[in-house]
Amino acid sequence: MTVVTEFRDQVAVIELNRPQALNALNEQMLADLRTAVDDAEASGCRAMVFTGAGDKALCAGADIAQLQARAPATHRANIGQAQALFNRIQQSALPSVAVIHGFAFGGGLELALACTFRIATAKARMALPEVKLGLIPGYGGTQRLPRLIGEARAAELVLSGRAIDAEEALLIGLVNRIVDGGDPADLGRAFLEPMIRHSKVATSMAREAMRRGLDGALAPGLAMEADMFALCVQSHDAAEGMAAFLAKRPAAFTDN
Repeated sequence: MTVVTEFRDQVAVIELNRPQALNALNEQMLADLRTAVDDAEASGCRAMVFTGAGDKALCAGADIAQLQARAPATHRANIGQAQALFNRIQQSALPSVAVIHGFAFGGGLELALACTFRIATAKARMALPEVKLGLIPGYGGTQRLPRLIGEARAAELVLSGRAIDAEEALLIGLVNRIVDGGDPADLGRAFLEPMIRHSKVATSMAREAMRRGLDGALAPGLAMEADMFALCVQSHDAAEGMAAFLAKRPAAFTDN
């Protein structure tokens, strides 16, 4: 299998598994990734961690040999399918983190950009190097990177194709945190642990409010936030959370 999924303590660990090719994305891997996300969302788990097999890369990008051999007419369909998959990851009710413990180039960085969070080890290297091949990013890089780090910084990286290290990625806001080396799955789970203990109702609504608000102006975003708060406060978990706070006891959330 080009993707291996393991469930650990309410977290789906989704590992890209082509270490001999630095976990480069090919058509089979994209299909297996779709299945892995399906399985995670159907499992009742609370979050997803994306890692890469081996110690060299999360993912080194698209499989260039397969890309070169593809008929021009099929490129648009393939890109559309990959974008739809990455949109699913971004919009999933399950928060996700990409653990970058080596290379995250091209499509690998675009996968990481689709995740809710990104963490990196000191040896991580990140780039959108498509211009060096006479191409542009096609799996969302030209859209998500400027939204994350700003247009000028994103343009520099996309138009130069240069790679950056973990320290620079942290400085510009591309990654949330630099973490010590270790098992990538454990690093991802440790990062997510403070977030997945809360009500899934509240965390999913908070993320949805932020996503939708970023697509428009402030005023309608605030109105949408108020509507979603009114829905959230009617949940069982909201009642439990407030009661637990007043009683000075831990909340027992049931995700409804």
